[in-house]
Parts: sequence; C-alpha cells; structure tokens
Amino acid sequence: MKSYRKELWFNTSKRREMIHITPDIHECVRESGVKEGFVLVNAMHITASVFINDNEPGLHDDYESWLEKLAPEKPYDQYDHNGYEDNADAHLKRTVMGREVVVAITGGELDLGPWEAIFYGEFDGKRKKRVLVKIIGE
Repeated sequence: MKSYRKELWFNTSKRREMIHITPDIHECVRESGVKEGFVLVNAMHITASVFINDNEPGLHDDYESWLEKLAPEKPYDQYDHNGYEDNADAHLKRTVMGREVVVAITGGELDLGPWEAIFYGEFDGKRKKRVLVKIIGE
C-alpha cells in the first residue's frame, strides 16, 4: 500500500473566496502513483472548507448569497464568539459547507461524477492557510 501526503497553501485576496482545486488534486494523484485507492482533501483551518459541486460561477455567487443570509458577517456584535476576532460567521459557514471530501481513485484518476469538481472555500481569508491532501492505495 502506498501513502502520500501534501499540503496545498492558499492566501486569498478577499475575506470569502471559492477556489477550484480539482487540477491540484489531479496533480497530487499523479505524483502519488496510486492507481486504485482514495484521496482525502481537508481544510486544516476552522474557517475554511473543502467541498464538491459544479464549477459554475452563478452557483458560486448563489453560495455566497445563501451563506451570507444564513450567517451574515455583520454586525459583528450579533455573535457571542466575536470579541478578539470578528469571524464567528466564518466558523458557521464552514460548518455548513463541511471540512473535507474523500474521492475514489480508479485507474489513476479521480473518480468524480460528470459535473463534480473540488473546491476550497475560504470564509475568513487574507492570510495563509492550508489544505491537507492524503492519498492511500495501490
């Protein structure tokens, strides 16, 4: 059994951003040499997410609007968490969007559905954060 580990680093220019990382994960699978197995991709920060959905800009805008309705950034004083930091909304958005994805590797390729793509969701950005990629298999 092979095992592979890599960290991907992101530093967004905006507080909230969605980054298409499927090509990065494809490259990790290639580097790993695993032909049959699984890849775990998870955000290593509690105000960021990794999720799978369609790579369609309108949908990304819809996510932004929907998440902002669920957990609005402002006013900051609406959250008990906010004191030293102003990121309670980012914690809540991450909870909704999830921490990680696991994708099968078949024939050395990500075994995704026809419209599925992997994204890094940043909800409290403008600083360096990482995503863990862990691959196991044969």
